[in-house]
Amino acid sequence: MVERHVLGLSGGKDSAALAIYMRENFPELNIEYFFTDTGKELPEVYTFLGKLEGFLGKPILRLNPQRGFDFWLKEYNHFLPSPQTRWCTRQLKLLPFENWVKPMLAQGDTVFSYVAIRADESYREGYSSTNSNLKIVLPFREAGIDKEAVKDILEGSGVGWPEYYKWRSRSGCTFCFFQQKIEWIGLLERHPEEFQKAKDYEKDAIEHGSPFTWSKGESLSELEKPERIAQIKKDYERRMEREKQRRPVNPLRPQESYVDIDDLYYEDEGGGSCNICHK
Repeated sequence: MVERHVLGLSGGKDSAALAIYMRENFPELNIEYFFTDTGKELPEVYTFLGKLEGFLGKPILRLNPQRGFDFWLKEYNHFLPSPQTRWCTRQLKLLPFENWVKPMLAQGDTVFSYVAIRADESYREGYSSTNSNLKIVLPFREAGIDKEAVKDILEGSGVGWPEYYKWRSRSGCTFCFFQQKIEWIGLLERHPEEFQKAKDYEKDAIEHGSPFTWSKGESLSELEKPERIAQIKKDYERRMEREKQRRPVNPLRPQESYVDIDDLYYEDEGGGSCNICHK
């Protein structure tokens, strides 16, 4: 019976910053880094994971689901996953993790799982374990590390940000239903082949009676019309400007004017996340 230390990487900024933080502050821990690969990730995610491996000096284990998205889509009657029915998170992210740690727990090991929930995210909770030997640890919350501190960790390490943050607020699948409409436009413009695959899944789901489309209130075929794209971009720029004007100046960072897409969330635009995918 031994102690194991594991840290899941989503391809996003928070979990990457946590990996950097743990390596720099707790070098004595033999942390096993893992990434649950759905096979539907953005290309930029894999590039960023490779860069992070270089900094950590050790490989990031890839966990793969035994059955992929297409299998589970059929199992769920071709209904798309949605904020109300997050079967993709359950089957493609949580289940592979549980199958990986199950033998460790079965032999009596104590597994410490480090999760990147920040100090400014009091509304978030970590993975709820039913096994007393699986301990969930929230180092950022314990150390008072917030979003700005995460930014400092990434930039100070030289690892920097994943490239997709130029147009998207999250890691995870290319067709994540939590994307805002401006992010769907980003996918269309940067990865049109992936946008087309998402359209195909949506068309199949609608034909099988799915009540959900990927983006709230409209199909991707409607969203990609030129006049609709122009309207979405105009709305996004207006919201961005309002957010900049609303935000108070931070006296500790007076030059700070960065606003990310998640800051612009409102009910009709998607937003939100699953911790294991997004963090």
